[in-house]
Amino acid sequence: MSLLQVEQLDARHGLLQAVRGVSLSVSEGEILALVGANGAGKTTLLRTIAGAHRLAGGRVLLDGKDVSRDRAHRRVAMGITLVPEGRRLFTGLTVRENLLVAGARGRRGYWTVDTVVEAFPMLRDRLGNRGGELSGGEQQATAIGRALISNPRVLLIDELSLGLAPIAVDQVYQSLQTVIASGATIILVEQSLDRAMNVASHLVCMLEGRTVLEGKTADFTHKQVSEAYFGLSSVGREDGPA
Repeated sequence: MSLLQVEQLDARHGLLQAVRGVSLSVSEGEILALVGANGAGKTTLLRTIAGAHRLAGGRVLLDGKDVSRDRAHRRVAMGITLVPEGRRLFTGLTVRENLLVAGARGRRGYWTVDTVVEAFPMLRDRLGNRGGELSGGEQQATAIGRALISNPRVLLIDELSLGLAPIAVDQVYQSLQTVIASGATIILVEQSLDRAMNVASHLVCMLEGRTVLEGKTADFTHKQVSEAYFGLSSVGREDGPA
């Protein structure tokens, strides 16, 4: 049985249907990359899985249990945690305080302030700094660490490299390998196809709210994924564009 299953999920922004009948599954320890152009519905899908956006149809199941009607804080307690686009730290709190706040609602497990710092050494000398004083890479590391301290069973990371300098992206991805090595289950939204395909074992490409390509990353070429990304190919598509 898959750890996380999404079945025929629909999500709306008012009259706009942002996600259209998306289904996917993630097994324990799997890294799934979710790619697609701006407006494809990736962020809405992650937020709906996390309970931060109300679903309009379909189901979200964790270990076979339907959590579709549970609020976001309940899903955190059950093991679904989102690293939101834009990090959204408490800028007036220190790094340590940002991390500890998250732990209050999460599960007990491997991840603590100490193990987060081991995975993200860039934070070692920054624990006493406020969130607003950090560089973009340090903020992203803190945001991921904050999510990890809830000890999620499924970690959702939205736009990991967005707005970061290349050297910061390299540092964050290097630390992410430590998280992956711990056995983490991750759904990752990433704007860089190269990075997404290098880190993920499975891939889902969205276009106009639908899934147009999905499967093992190794089964696709960069060209196939790029064409699906821009709607230039019908490979893997079940429905035409809306």
